[in-house]
Amino acid sequence: MYLRSISRVLSSPIRFPNPNFSTARFTTASSADKIHDLLKKNGGNVEKTLASVKPKLDPKFVINFLHKFHPSQSQLGLRFFIWAGLQSDYRHTSFMYGKACKFFQIRQNPKLIYDVIEAYGAEKCFVSVKMFKVVLNLCKEAKLADEALWVLRKMPEFELCADTTMYNSVIRLFCSKGDMNTAESLMKEMGLVDLYPDMITCVEMVKGFCNVGRLDDAFGLYKVVREQGCEPNTVLCSVLLDGFCKSGDMDRALEFLEEMEKGGGKSSPNVVTYTSVIQRFCEKGRTLEALEVLDRMEARGCFANRVTVSCLIEQFCVEGRVEEVSKLIDRVVIGGVSYGECYSSFVVSLKRNGQFEEAEKVFRMMINNDLKPDGLACSIVIKELCLIGRVLDGYQLCDEIEKIGFLSSIDSDVYSLLLVGLCQQGHSVEAAKLVRFMLNKGIQLRAPYVGNVVEILKKNGDEELINHLTRI
Repeated sequence: MYLRSISRVLSSPIRFPNPNFSTARFTTASSADKIHDLLKKNGGNVEKTLASVKPKLDPKFVINFLHKFHPSQSQLGLRFFIWAGLQSDYRHTSFMYGKACKFFQIRQNPKLIYDVIEAYGAEKCFVSVKMFKVVLNLCKEAKLADEALWVLRKMPEFELCADTTMYNSVIRLFCSKGDMNTAESLMKEMGLVDLYPDMITCVEMVKGFCNVGRLDDAFGLYKVVREQGCEPNTVLCSVLLDGFCKSGDMDRALEFLEEMEKGGGKSSPNVVTYTSVIQRFCEKGRTLEALEVLDRMEARGCFANRVTVSCLIEQFCVEGRVEEVSKLIDRVVIGGVSYGECYSSFVVSLKRNGQFEEAEKVFRMMINNDLKPDGLACSIVIKELCLIGRVLDGYQLCDEIEKIGFLSSIDSDVYSLLLVGLCQQGHSVEAAKLVRFMLNKGIQLRAPYVGNVVEILKKNGDEELINHLTRI
């Protein structure tokens, strides 16, 4: 297996040529129309035409421009998107890749990828490695492994060579797909083209092997990395450790964790590493071992995060050890997790385990002691009060939270459910206040509830409230 020089940096910046065309920049909505008309008029040479006008790019311009090519000119629109991703003063974010995939329905219509690449060849366009990287990012976003491999294989036809990051992108897709044979072949192929797997490659491969249950292969790759003189980092070790945990081999997991602790350096376990082991012990009902891992974690100066605390609290609730949770919380807040975060998790766990009465008590204790509940805890408690018919209690609690400035990210569905309940039970004054609050905060009334609320208000003859609702 070709794993020498793992830390070698092979990628270098690739500049898109700057032809000597006019530098006029278009910034208005009408300029997009002009560019669109120019592209249609010129037919081919899309990239040459765009370079001649140099539109000023930003996400809003790109999205608006793509709409002009949909649905009859998707190939032209995708070529514009690829070209835009090459410009020095603009860069596509992951959000933009997601928008493009959704807009062009690339996952449902991968042929568009093939068509664009073939069009480059047929028109003898200048094509760079960076253009292929943009296309591979689209494949990554759309989770198209086979298409990504096809794109990689087309590069030599344009006298281009893939770099390590491009191989990593394709390997990651096949690992996610569970096709480890292809992923392994690609990793070996890297050595044949004078490229070598880096730590990112190894992490993806180990993760992939673990996900398909090939733990011996995952551990074998880990050993090869060490034998080649490259110290595995914490991420790689944590992925392998989680693989042991998921397989149920907790003894092997603890042995490996101890190895990480003794090794130190780049492979030292961090909060994510320890939390992974604690979660698996909790899932198996082995709470004592989970707490022992917490002891080891704290002894090394590594403190619990919100995830660590949540899984322990959940397990305590499952086992009916509710009275011990406060002591656990007092212990873990020393490391930086707030009381508000811990008790919010406690509320959620109690509700999830059918103990809403206790959850409500804990929640009200938080409010009385100025402990900030998170949006999930607020939403769960208020929603449940509505569902069991205690709508007015839910409204009053919501109002109380808002008054002390703790109202945070409550689900808009909860407000809608609360409004319906208030209208049904005839609490028109409270309903009117809630509508005004929603209006001021820009909270949308969910579509499924609109009809019910309006119908109730019409029966009560409350035209003013109906008028307010139409503005939400």
